[in-house]
Amino acid sequence: MTKKQKLTQSDPKLIRQRQVLLGGGLILVALLLIISFASYLINWKIDFSTLDSFTDKTVVAENLLNKVGAILGHYFIYQGVGLAALFFPYLIGLTGYKFFFDIKTNQLISSWAWGITHLLWLSIALGYFFPNEVFLSGLVGYEINNFLANYIGSIGILASLIFFFLCFIVIQLEWTPEKMKYWWLGIISKKTQHENNNEEGLTESVPLDLNSNEENETGVGLDPIKSRNETPIKDQVLKTDELIMEVQTLEEESVDEKLANSLVEKQGFFDPTLELSNFKMPNIEILKDYGDKGITINQDELEANKNKIVETLNNYKIGISNIKATIGPTVTLYEIVPDAGIRISKIKNLEDDIALSLAALGIRIIAPIPGKGTIGIEVPNQKPSVVSMRSVISSAKFQNAEMELPIAIGKTISNETFVVDLAKMPHLLMAGATGQGKSVGLNAVLTSLIYKKHPAEVKFVLVDPKKVELNIYSKIERHYLAKLPDTEEAIITDNTKVINTLNSLCIEMDNRYELLKNGMCRNLKEYNKKFKQRKLNPKDGHSYLPYIILVVDEFADLIMTAGKEVETPIARLAQLARAIGIHLIIATQRPSVNVITGIIKANFPARVAFRVTSKIDSRTILDSGGADQLIGRGDMLYTQGNELTRIQCAFVDTPEVERLASYVGAQRGYADAHLLPEYISEENTSNLDIDASDRDAIFREAAEVIVIAQQGSASLLQRKLKLGYNRAGRIIDQMEAAGVVGPFEGSKARQVLVSDLASLDRLLKD
Repeated sequence: MTKKQKLTQSDPKLIRQRQVLLGGGLILVALLLIISFASYLINWKIDFSTLDSFTDKTVVAENLLNKVGAILGHYFIYQGVGLAALFFPYLIGLTGYKFFFDIKTNQLISSWAWGITHLLWLSIALGYFFPNEVFLSGLVGYEINNFLANYIGSIGILASLIFFFLCFIVIQLEWTPEKMKYWWLGIISKKTQHENNNEEGLTESVPLDLNSNEENETGVGLDPIKSRNETPIKDQVLKTDELIMEVQTLEEESVDEKLANSLVEKQGFFDPTLELSNFKMPNIEILKDYGDKGITINQDELEANKNKIVETLNNYKIGISNIKATIGPTVTLYEIVPDAGIRISKIKNLEDDIALSLAALGIRIIAPIPGKGTIGIEVPNQKPSVVSMRSVISSAKFQNAEMELPIAIGKTISNETFVVDLAKMPHLLMAGATGQGKSVGLNAVLTSLIYKKHPAEVKFVLVDPKKVELNIYSKIERHYLAKLPDTEEAIITDNTKVINTLNSLCIEMDNRYELLKNGMCRNLKEYNKKFKQRKLNPKDGHSYLPYIILVVDEFADLIMTAGKEVETPIARLAQLARAIGIHLIIATQRPSVNVITGIIKANFPARVAFRVTSKIDSRTILDSGGADQLIGRGDMLYTQGNELTRIQCAFVDTPEVERLASYVGAQRGYADAHLLPEYISEENTSNLDIDASDRDAIFREAAEVIVIAQQGSASLLQRKLKLGYNRAGRIIDQMEAAGVVGPFEGSKARQVLVSDLASLDRLLKD
């Protein structure tokens, strides 16, 4: 099979067409079986004589499907499982329905397993209760009953039927004695309430339906708990002691917990992928196969390098007691154990001499290797192997990675796929000289996340000052990208829009922290888990929050043109945004101290260094040397605050990324990209709104919210009064003009100039 044929077979349109045809065919088969069985139940006695005359064209059966229908009914019902045969068209029709309408089929095996179980149980039960009616149970049920009767008798068969019926109730219907008890108590409670309503002069006992927000028959809702005459229950406790006990019990129960459990039982856990339930994850065939057959071991090269290393060290009177080689895709690590008494610094100083003897570029000495007690000498291979993106994506280590944001960067010096979790980094700094692999590294990161995460789970904010590197991802705008409202292009190239986007992300960060505080969660993972369990009410502003990943392809250009306006929100996001699922990936080709400042380095513990031209640049990126001794073409060093790991970055070419983006973009997506909060810059704010007649209709209510909270922010008004950002921003400007809040202070909340509501009344009257 050619690659073109493979790609054609993985085409989502072709796959969907086959699903529709298969589903439609199965639905038709199910309908024909129902017609056949129903007709057989009516005409089976008449058609019995036609079963042996299938080839005789003069014989006609009464079945609506003629002789084929009569034979199907005979073998499925009489020779088969009797009336339980009706389960077959149901299961076939259910399968066809799911394929035809492209509904998730992950429960089909379970449905078929339960269906066959019910089918056999019903056949055996009919054979037990109607032993002389073979037509009802079929020969299968009749024979199984006879077989079991010889071993466990009639009582044993009945006990088995009861036990399997209990299995059905407990496992499939999830009924337990506790649930049955609550159901029965609910009936008793409603009956008692009805009787009490008909009696006069007695205090009402109010049973609450904890799974409903609607009022019950007595007109009592959940909050506040009141009786029919609108008198609080606590005001009636003096009339009867029984009521005190009931009120105390109700106060101890958690209404929210019971409501959440009830919703989960009825609707299941919330599924964020439901809106794009038909989305197909990318096929591995999209990525190019470079024919990587593993690393080829060149024994002659290994032996020659070993001899040169030993000879060079002997020239300086450094003896070696042991040496071994670990072969990687582009570099081989020679681990040596020097004789006792040899100083490590002496070997480290021979780096250039060893490179001269091996006539190789990029010799790097690790003295010592952390945790091993050996000294490492990394020597580039004469014929390096290509580490393809396809090989790392298809690796078991990546496919089975149980991480929030798994990234397959490449392969280590021991040829192992290197997979890390961006959520735990929590931010990544990439730097290196021009043409050494930064853009390929960014593509590897984005490709990994697209292959692993559904569009509902992760969103990218792509900043590309060079305007050409990330433009290939524009096709996935309605699936994976996030942008500002009223913005045409999701790929941000204009510096002004970059500043607005960064400040918008700060607003998003503040909003998310408020949601986490209200939901009593410490991080995004806990929050989303709680939301999936339906323990957070969307009416309170809660929603499923996707991870947001900011990718900046050339950070140095932004620093040159915008300076502090970019560095300040970047630093704030890097310091605070980890817990609420906003992560930063910043790349630059100029790793100087005025670009990678101390603030940036302090908040980016995870760093990737491609080849640089000087030791100073290496120390700027990694706080240590080594990046200047790399060989280029994706050769890189990775650190997360501890030791350095040498990795060969996975190679993903531009045509591969274009195919991946086209595959995703061709599928149905959201109506628009994920919209970030609107940000109005300081230049656009105005304090000219002085006329009180032009104030917003809810100006007074909004001012009270701000004064009570002592926090002058538009996002607070959005949450409390359910406003859009534009309207909330205008009200804040009106408050500034009225003297309620102070002037704009960047990303900080405005200062509230009024201390209490009494002062607010006096101010507004004046």
